[in-house]
Amino acid sequence: MAIVEFKNVSKIYQNGEHEQRALDGVNLDLEEGKFIVILGPSGAGKSTLLNLLGGLDTPSEGTILVGGRDISTLTPNELAEYRAASVGFVFQSYNLIPTLTVIENVALVKEIAPNPLSSHDMLKAVGLEDHIHQFPSELSGGEQQRVSIARALAKNPQILLCDEPTGALDSGTGVTVLKLLLSMARELGKTIVIVTHNQNIAKMADVVIRVKNGRIQSCENQENPLKAEEVDW
Repeated sequence: MAIVEFKNVSKIYQNGEHEQRALDGVNLDLEEGKFIVILGPSGAGKSTLLNLLGGLDTPSEGTILVGGRDISTLTPNELAEYRAASVGFVFQSYNLIPTLTVIENVALVKEIAPNPLSSHDMLKAVGLEDHIHQFPSELSGGEQQRVSIARALAKNPQILLCDEPTGALDSGTGVTVLKLLLSMARELGKTIVIVTHNQNIAKMADVVIRVKNGRIQSCENQENPLKAEEVDW
């Protein structure tokens, strides 16, 4: 079942008299509970796709349906409610508040999410149960990334959007983070969407979408995706 539908979606940025089409007539369906990787070079439109799906931006043309709801026509306040209720974000930068402890950083989502999960349970799920009272500066990069994943999951989102989530990590820590994201799709039924230029991550995906010059080049279902530990990093 498609949880996301892009119908003839374009995003046009105006820079003086110059027009840039970041996305150009994209049609795309994303199924619920899948581990999805969007591949493409810099400037291909990958992050624009992610921003539109996350309600961080609005399309210039076309329709975006999430769970049957048209988010392309929402007001700024309605988009804020959509982001709070339906979408989790994991970025390359961890965006943790340094003066708050690990569990306090995760518990922040209770202020905005209508149906939050237990902060402690989510930190346990990412293997940080013994670090809940530490501050971000006391953690490694991989541990901080896992805190950001726990925070995103604590929102109890339909969709988890990840923009180069392992870009700043060493290969071993990156594998740990990817194994965790895979388990979110396989065991918890979350729809995970990762934007990356890393071909190795694509080997683990249920669906690989290739983007170039703002257009979908291909959308491939993989019958036997690899596990994170099976990928030759």
